[in-house]
Amino acid sequence: MKYGGLQLAEIPRVKRISKEDFVKNYVQPQKPVVIENLIEDWPAFEKWNLDYIKEIAGEKVVPLYDDRPITSEYKFNEPHAKMKMADYIDLLKSKPTDYRIFLYHLMKEVPALQKDFKFPKIGLRIIKQLPMLFFGGENSKVFMHYDIDFANILHFHFNGKKQCIIYPPSESKYLYKVPHSLISREDIDFRKPDLEKFPALAKAKGYVAELNHGETLYMPEGYWHQMTYLTPGFSMSLRATPRTFLNLSKAVYNLVIMRNFDNYMRKWKGQKWIDYKNEQAMANTQKYM
Repeated sequence: MKYGGLQLAEIPRVKRISKEDFVKNYVQPQKPVVIENLIEDWPAFEKWNLDYIKEIAGEKVVPLYDDRPITSEYKFNEPHAKMKMADYIDLLKSKPTDYRIFLYHLMKEVPALQKDFKFPKIGLRIIKQLPMLFFGGENSKVFMHYDIDFANILHFHFNGKKQCIIYPPSESKYLYKVPHSLISREDIDFRKPDLEKFPALAKAKGYVAELNHGETLYMPEGYWHQMTYLTPGFSMSLRATPRTFLNLSKAVYNLVIMRNFDNYMRKWKGQKWIDYKNEQAMANTQKYM
């Protein structure tokens, strides 16, 4: 299916699935799937919405991020603003906003939330740590990236709708990957791509889905993903270790070598390093045209 000129197939959907079928049909071949009723026995399935989060966590001061491109002005993962959760949720419900919360340990801050979910027994080696939550306003988005640890991801959405555009690792060569990082060029709008400026995107074969409240997206290890909140809402991810030694070694390289090298170069070269990487993303991808 052509989606804004991109080759995106709808992610397959199932209502429910056994552990055996999930492993056989999706984990082993590393294919994505949306499971509609995986968490219907969680208290969160009924309870979790923005009003409930406001009630239980409204006084917590939370870090906020917007869509400004990465520059040398801010350290990596440094928030652009802070706000009480109650005020932030009021903002989400009142109008579209670019402000997002990501990689936030709300469950650690509000232990009562820990009673609302379970680690699903679905054939993945899930890392048994408190999951982080992600919040966003209408039309806010997370730029295209893949995760540093090459985890298999179960991504659960709550309150409204969220669009997910994903690509397998095999398509990296077409996605204008920024070297020494985990992202594609941030000036690419994957919902309305400029194919004259970024023609290689038309060659990449990916997937798209809209997640509704309570639905689960399985993303295999190393998959690229770009998320857009179609309505105000929030999500949670559980992570499982890579299945292959190759991807485990890539995760170790990213965590130990690549991240530290990139941080050093950002401190030394500043904006020149970021500009150089963006130029190299264009040059490297152009080789495949």
